Amino acid sequence: QVQLLESGGGLVEAGGSLRLSCKGSGTTFKSYAMGWFRQAPGKEREFVAAISSDGDSTYYRDSVKGRFIISRDNGNKKLYLQMNSLKPEDTAVYVCSRGGLVGGTLSGDYWGQGTQVTVSS
Repeated sequence: QVQLLESGGGLVEAGGSLRLSCKGSGTTFKSYAMGWFRQAPGKEREFVAAISSDGDSTYYRDSVKGRFIISRDNGNKKLYLQMNSLKPEDTAVYVCSRGGLVGGTLSGDYWGQGTQVTVSS
């Protein structure tokens, strides 16, 4: 069974940085694309970033390009999201997902529980 566990969320001032982590389980972590989504209160879940199974290709939503960096460590079954220059509009629950790359985003089939990121102005 695939399990995904996020960590690293918290409260940060605008302009600050956070690094999210997602620990995966099972033997197939390295075989799948991974990604991050977020959901703010009252809004639909939205794609943030994705990375190919080998880590060679990355994809981002326009609003985070140049500020966020997605990376992975297949040996340790971990996915990361380095978030810099954070803005209040980045406030959301961030969720890790495993799936397939589709048109520059991720079609997820497994999801974590999420970690809260709050950016104060």
